[in-house]
Amino acid sequence: MRRSFIFTTIPFGALVALTVLTGCKVVKNVDPNSESEIEAALTDAERMAIYAREIWDTDVLPTVSKHVVPLAELRSALADDVDAAGMAFGLRPEGEANPWNFAISGTGIILTAKTASRAAKLHVDTDEDGQADVTIQLGPIVRGTSLRDAMPFLLFSNFRDQIEFAKLAGGLNAMAHERLTIPEGDLTAQPVKFEGVFTFKDISKEIELVPTTLTFGEE
Repeated sequence: MRRSFIFTTIPFGALVALTVLTGCKVVKNVDPNSESEIEAALTDAERMAIYAREIWDTDVLPTVSKHVVPLAELRSALADDVDAAGMAFGLRPEGEANPWNFAISGTGIILTAKTASRAAKLHVDTDEDGQADVTIQLGPIVRGTSLRDAMPFLLFSNFRDQIEFAKLAGGLNAMAHERLTIPEGDLTAQPVKFEGVFTFKDISKEIELVPTTLTFGEE
């Protein structure tokens, strides 16, 4: 007996539809402009710079203003008892082993001004002895983590890892530099009024300040 076979042609579109219905999953294209995708594409430094900008006016500056102490008063307290001065005026991250950070205000005379460098600085005499006792960092390269570590709401445990936390310090330092207005010309011998944060190392060490406000030409 001869067997007969009947072949039926199925249109391509119907075949595709049949395939979808029998188990293939359709994946929606990701919108590259969505907020989550944009954020995922940022580096740690970029994300922390954005975060530093978001909290600068609302959280960082109010914290400095709340805890600021005149430099002369702080010096007197530190000379009497460092730990007592820290408890009274200081800010530091979790853990007693961490150094104290202080928010201070003061005035002085600029003895030297290194403004051409990317790590620009002012060396200031604040006690009228003719010697520089405060270094004010102008940046754009600003060293240290004083600003980050002086903020009680910035806890390491709230960040992914040490790298991200370090980038946050850099973002805050960049904001400090960005907000400064530095006059042109030679600043030597000019009076300066300042407010900012530093990390305490030793009573005999020169203060290295990250400024939050600077006013030039006023006693």
